[in-house]
Amino acid sequence: MKKTVYIVLAIFAFLLVALIATPFIFKDKIIERVDREIAQSVNAQVHYDFRNISLSVFKRFPDISMTLRDFGITGNPPFQNDTLVHVDQFQVDFNLWSVLFADTPSLTGIHLDGGSIYVKVLEDGRANYDITYPSQVEETSESNFEIGVDLIEVNNLTFIYDDRELDYFMALGNVQLAGKGNFTADVYQLPLKMEALIADITYEGTNYLRNKDFKGNTTVDVDMGNMKFAFSDGDFSLNDFLFDLYGFVAMPASDIEFDLNFEGKDNSFRSILSLVPGIYSESFAGLKTSGTMDFNGFFRGIYNDSSFPAFDINLNVVDGMFQYPDLPRPVSDVQLAMQVVNTTDNLDFTKVNIPTFSLNFGSNPISGNLLLENLVTYDIDGRLVGKLNLEELTSIFPIDGMALRGMLDVNATAKGRYDSINNMIPAINAKMLLSNGYIKSSEYPAPIENLNVSANIINSSGKMADFLMDLSNFGFELEDEAISGNLKVADFDLLKWDGAVKGTIDLGKMMAIFPMENTIMEGKISADLNTKGSYKDVELERFDRLDTRGEMSVEQFYFTSYDLPQGIRINEAKADFTPSRINLTKFDSRVGESPLTATGFLSNYMNFFLKENETLKGQLALQSNRFNVNQWMTESESTEENSLTVIELPTNIDFTMSVDAAEVIYDNLNLKQVKGNMTLKEGVLSFREASMAALGGQLVMNGSYDPRDLTAPKFDFNFNVIDLSIAEAFDKLNTVKVLAPVAEHLTGKFSTKLDFSGLLGQDMMPILSSLDGKGVVRVLEAAFQNSPLIQGVTSLTRLNDTNTLQFRNLNLPIEIEDGMLSLKPVDLRLWDYQANVQGSTGFDGSINYLVNMQVPVGRFGAQANNLLATISGTEATTSTLIPVAITLGGTYGSPKVGLAGGNSIESLLTNALRSRVSSERENLQARATEQFKATEDSIKSELKTRAEALQDSAKREAEKKVSETKDRAVEEAKNVLKGVLGNRVRPAAKPDTVKRDTTNSGNN
Repeated sequence: MKKTVYIVLAIFAFLLVALIATPFIFKDKIIERVDREIAQSVNAQVHYDFRNISLSVFKRFPDISMTLRDFGITGNPPFQNDTLVHVDQFQVDFNLWSVLFADTPSLTGIHLDGGSIYVKVLEDGRANYDITYPSQVEETSESNFEIGVDLIEVNNLTFIYDDRELDYFMALGNVQLAGKGNFTADVYQLPLKMEALIADITYEGTNYLRNKDFKGNTTVDVDMGNMKFAFSDGDFSLNDFLFDLYGFVAMPASDIEFDLNFEGKDNSFRSILSLVPGIYSESFAGLKTSGTMDFNGFFRGIYNDSSFPAFDINLNVVDGMFQYPDLPRPVSDVQLAMQVVNTTDNLDFTKVNIPTFSLNFGSNPISGNLLLENLVTYDIDGRLVGKLNLEELTSIFPIDGMALRGMLDVNATAKGRYDSINNMIPAINAKMLLSNGYIKSSEYPAPIENLNVSANIINSSGKMADFLMDLSNFGFELEDEAISGNLKVADFDLLKWDGAVKGTIDLGKMMAIFPMENTIMEGKISADLNTKGSYKDVELERFDRLDTRGEMSVEQFYFTSYDLPQGIRINEAKADFTPSRINLTKFDSRVGESPLTATGFLSNYMNFFLKENETLKGQLALQSNRFNVNQWMTESESTEENSLTVIELPTNIDFTMSVDAAEVIYDNLNLKQVKGNMTLKEGVLSFREASMAALGGQLVMNGSYDPRDLTAPKFDFNFNVIDLSIAEAFDKLNTVKVLAPVAEHLTGKFSTKLDFSGLLGQDMMPILSSLDGKGVVRVLEAAFQNSPLIQGVTSLTRLNDTNTLQFRNLNLPIEIEDGMLSLKPVDLRLWDYQANVQGSTGFDGSINYLVNMQVPVGRFGAQANNLLATISGTEATTSTLIPVAITLGGTYGSPKVGLAGGNSIESLLTNALRSRVSSERENLQARATEQFKATEDSIKSELKTRAEALQDSAKREAEKKVSETKDRAVEEAKNVLKGVLGNRVRPAAKPDTVKRDTTNSGNN
């Protein structure tokens, strides 16, 4: 018996050891198989570290489980900076036998624990989740996985869906999901559980859900053959609102068919109240509630480009009441009946009917009703009546640190149809009166008081011409300052107005009472304005019929915010208004760190403020002692090394500006005595006779900066440069460093008249490969010394006196095309020798020049004299000119200096001395020039191809940077998720960039 027990135990031990050892014995084979399948299936960067991979047969025996930690997928361009998936822990289960011995490994389970998914769809429809290879690839690249998943588990996942093609955005946090089913079958049941925080759902700029807890538990009947998904009875909830959802969704073709029914499961007023923003908070649990609720409806029909499903949504509340703990008064007697219905396939025929709406704010009743027949003719029948004692609000709602007083009385009715063709609007009789208003914040010692508003909207006939809105009184007082105004608008078609505003408002006091996050605003604004006119006169530009007069002043104004960290301070500003223009008589300010004063006027301002697509025109004279442009061209002040960014210009402004600045800081340039004229029109900034002292000389420029395409901002200038320092130009201007590297070893001054154009990068620096230009560079006197070019020529030719070059009265004709600077053949003297120089410098730093020199034989020293003695019958003397063709290649810092044709200096002298005829010498240089031009044409062609590629790359990079504006909304959503979730989940998902130093990375 004992022997049998020992044998059984030994067999069991052997099997246990085998089970433990199997994953490690076959680990390399399994990992190799997974890598191969990833490479064949996934067109993206898959990041994982094999050291973070563990294998086990015990988690889901008899399947083998592979667990990856810190696993991620990053897209290929244009999604190379977007992490599609990052998972803290990812487990997949395989059928062990299929992995080791079958041709098709079988996937049986997926488990995701902690991480984030970011789905992004661009405006053109490209999506970062499209990471599989297209079907037309060769059969050998197709995946061999067999999917037999019977369990999917997800825990603590953040999910963001950012569809810019549909203008749809959804952010979910703390996603928990569990589902089981036979996924390989065509028809199966899928029990499904899900929990998530709905942080944001926004469609076409309208937010539909925010900060709502969702839970769902249902069974989905899946019919993959017909792409039909049916929902049986289930439990769903948003916050405390419980509802049921049943029916089906089918996608047999391009259309989507819906047949869904829904209804509330908890018929209490408390459940619907949990969806009201601001009420569902930490104090909601202690909220006293009563009353009943009924919610039901359906969503049924076909959805496609031309059809929308019919729907019927009903909500009824009876005898609702809620009261905050520790507050004496409730909101009571809430009665609501609402139906939103559309029995057609056209959304325009949606009907909204609210026959009953009433409630009591403490002792203040409010009631109303609304019937909107459709969204075409807008037939409406509505009423809202109520009185509200503002003081009671603080005893109903927890309004910390705020005291309110005053009576608000509203009585409004509207009935009829809006018909712009027949000049009809609903008959309206609306009155609103706020009397003796009082607002006192604990953050400021003085209250806003005597807050009064009296407004009436009357149109008894329903005709547009009889419309009248009369804001007969508006005003309030804050300490010793008051503001008051009135406004009448008559005739809904002509929109005749007559209004006035007078008084002073202290912005600092208002901000103390009504603070704005990340914003500081101070100063006083005073106004005494009267205005009278009609919108019809504005449309017809009959400005003589408009009468707007008065003045406005600003004192000690200061504004800074998250989006404007530089800050703007206006010490004093005054403007007076006339019907035709606003005259700016004084403007003393500091924008960021730069003082700025201005005078001038604005015209067409009524059109600009009242009509769309109008242009604000004006003339301004700007003065500054010191203006730092860099401060307004950086994204943030917090980074140590701020990079400049493209300045976007408004297209609806037509300004002519004269500028007079003692000093301007731009990039690393310090510009003095900056004067000139600028015109901003249609989004293009033009410069006319803009002069400045810079780089030891004077510069005058005319031209334009055009950023209308933010991905490819353009510039086109004409420069007149007078006596600029060559050394300073090399030190400060990157373009000079690249296209004229010889300036590094030149001392002296230069002048030029140069046409110069190209594209700017997102750092506002020229894209070198895009540069074009033409002009003549004039050098009065310069010294060229200690250059590697001189050293190369000296080493090659061993000529005397070649350590230093002196230039005088040079005129160098240059052309720039696609970032290549070409020097046309120019005659000059190098040392004491007559020479002709031509060639080019590329945007990549490459040089290619030919120097044809005429050098007396005697200058070559003893080697020339020895050759003269050996050549019998020669007529040459020490003064005979020898043609020397020198090629300069490589880069300026590492030049390649050689003789044309590959000659040595000895063979060059021998051949030249034997060529006694001048024409033969000229032929030698002509052949050298011909060979050089052939080489240069090849180099130019290659550089042009590279320039086009670099410009395309720069544009793609710019498009990516421009899209980062929208990406900020995604980052804000991620931050909101982190803030809202708080301690409810484990640490937030990894940043949206996966580390690249992982051991294994599928570079597909």
